[in-house]
Amino acid sequence: MMRAGVLILAAAFGGASLASTPDASMEPPARPVPDARLEAAAAPLPGMRPVSRPPSEQRLAAASRPADLPLLAPGASLQPFARPDSLAEQVLFKRRQRRKGSVCGDIDIQGDDVGHVSGTLPGCGAKDAVRVREIAGVRLSQASLMTCNTARALKTWINREVETAFGRGNKVVSLRVAAHYACRTRNNRPGAKISEHGKGKAIDISGFTLASGETVTVLHGWQNRKTRKKLKKIWRAACGPFGTVLGPEADRYHKDHFHLDVARHRGGTYCR
Repeated sequence: MMRAGVLILAAAFGGASLASTPDASMEPPARPVPDARLEAAAAPLPGMRPVSRPPSEQRLAAASRPADLPLLAPGASLQPFARPDSLAEQVLFKRRQRRKGSVCGDIDIQGDDVGHVSGTLPGCGAKDAVRVREIAGVRLSQASLMTCNTARALKTWINREVETAFGRGNKVVSLRVAAHYACRTRNNRPGAKISEHGKGKAIDISGFTLASGETVTVLHGWQNRKTRKKLKKIWRAACGPFGTVLGPEADRYHKDHFHLDVARHRGGTYCR
């Protein structure tokens, strides 16, 4: 009886195992053979090819380069070509020339050393004077005798305001000098104190010549609405580098020029 039961159970489990066995193989099915018609349909049509890009500006520029200039090869450095030795020598030569023609230990102040200047009146004269032709690239209409302190003040004034007062595209290239060193009294009045001009500490500027060739004078420019504001700005910028600044509104002696000197006053800069 027991043996019959065991046989029945074995038959039942055996049937279930056979029922769960897949009829087909578990291997992935083979890929279908490509259809030649589908491949022909997927191929790009002759008229569908991309249009070639126009040549770049770099290629056009390279094509127009002289034959003796080498082209950059792929992977070559993009650093600029070294300047020829001749150009470097020219730059160094010009710098040496400027250094040779400079005074007051400043390459931007071009002129000649004069040394001690004796005056014909008591109180006149200057020590270590220089005769200046150009300052900060701006020429003086006449070579002017002055001290180095006066020359440095002029440089500060030019760099601060004068050079670009009428626009960066029309810079001031020259200063019209009305007076520099002169052994005389103030305003040439008999018995007056010695002027700062008699000490090499003053210079009078009556006009400004621009790159365009135009000259703006203090006399007429101060009355002109187009230039009055700019001249006032120039006059105001001189207060600080110079100890005394006088303009057309100071008195009748300065209607046509700016008087600039490096004398210092107890109350500070005197501007009028």
